[in-house]
Amino acid sequence: MENEVLGSFVFYGTALVLKMYFLAILTGQLRLRRKAFANPEDAIRHGGLEFFRKDPDVERCRRAHNNDMENIYPFLFLGAVYSMMDPNVTIARIHFQIFFIARIVHTVAYVLSLKAPTRSVAYSVAQLPCFSMALQILAGTASYW
Repeated sequence: MENEVLGSFVFYGTALVLKMYFLAILTGQLRLRRKAFANPEDAIRHGGLEFFRKDPDVERCRRAHNNDMENIYPFLFLGAVYSMMDPNVTIARIHFQIFFIARIVHTVAYVLSLKAPTRSVAYSVAQLPCFSMALQILAGTASYW
């Protein structure tokens, strides 16, 4: 890839998407192991309607996955646009790395029920590069208003 910033963004963005797939698979596996299905037809297939129920660990994993969707999708948009604005390679990479590491910490804290405020601090740290990229995008496109 000729654009180093875009290459870095693609690497971290793809790693985050893979992390989301991992959480989806983990949620499904927990549903099977705990026999806690979200749909009656799945419960019937795996033993009966009594398994059409919620499990705290499945719900925790599902919430972590939902939180990823609420945060990683905007990052993918912001990072893609930001990458096209010819930012400094080192600064851009730092933006992507901070978001990536913070989202990994957030997921681990969520899934493993780590002591507060680990999860909320990780969430907040991940918002900083997104906010920075958004402001730079707005500043760089202000002439198009």
